[in-house]
Amino acid sequence: MDAQQQKEFITQQALHLGFTEVGFSKAQFLADDAPRLESWLTAQHHGQMSYMANHFDLRLDPTKLVPGAKTVISLLYNYYPSATLDKSPKVAKYAYGQDYHHVVKAKLKLLLSTIRHKMGAIEGRAFVDSAPVLERSWASRSGLGWVGKNGNLINKHHGSFFFLAELIIDLPLPPDAISTAHCGTCNRCIEACPTQAIIKPTVVDGSKCISYFTIELKEQIPSSYQHQLQDWIFGCDICQDVCPWNKFAMPHQEPLFHPLPSLTNFSHHDWLEITDQVFKSTFKHSPIARAGLRGIRKNLQALGHHFPS
Repeated sequence: MDAQQQKEFITQQALHLGFTEVGFSKAQFLADDAPRLESWLTAQHHGQMSYMANHFDLRLDPTKLVPGAKTVISLLYNYYPSATLDKSPKVAKYAYGQDYHHVVKAKLKLLLSTIRHKMGAIEGRAFVDSAPVLERSWASRSGLGWVGKNGNLINKHHGSFFFLAELIIDLPLPPDAISTAHCGTCNRCIEACPTQAIIKPTVVDGSKCISYFTIELKEQIPSSYQHQLQDWIFGCDICQDVCPWNKFAMPHQEPLFHPLPSLTNFSHHDWLEITDQVFKSTFKHSPIARAGLRGIRKNLQALGHHFPS
């Protein structure tokens, strides 16, 4: 099996596991990303996400994550729902079902195991938003899309409602062509962002993003932004919902991403009445667990809701 056949085998296996698209790039230092990342951090656009400033060198060099790395395999996994939960308060679509970290990583590990079974002792690691990896840069280099003006990876055929995942392996494989950008003169995402977090095309001030306020920020949301939350209590989809490329988004086929019954049935009253024990039990396998009940209550208070005494 030559390198091209190995690449085709990996692609077929990934698609069989449910991944939407697969791309390959050479594992090398991301020289173009270094100054951009440094500038973003220096401007404090990461807010209180201190982990973003850690492991600067690892984010740029895959060989520091996997010694001897030769190839970065980038993959897309669709999470676009068949129906939007048009109810208040709002939760981002990626959090409708079970935690993607576990769902997608299990498939990645199975893919890596399949590769090793077919091709021998290959060193590699699987990553799903859980390590210092510049996922969008690798996906773009692998031909899977471009970084849009809203900072999300956009794919011509699938829009942007997908998770990014990577396998970094020590097997040399032919790289794919780098994607070109296709946002053109469209500025819908920039104009639609209530908090003006998109400060210029492709640059997002994370410390102003609704997702940051509702998930990452542990203290009270600044009063100057509370009236701009538009009823979101976990994440935000505004900049993706207005993107014209998402007209191509198709419903996912992953049962584990179907909306949790709790999200489908929860009312305002339920969110206000929920106890810590019920919250932990209900959302233990959900991305919403990241915010914790304290965080959700903080967000509800910012929206003007009052808790029963």
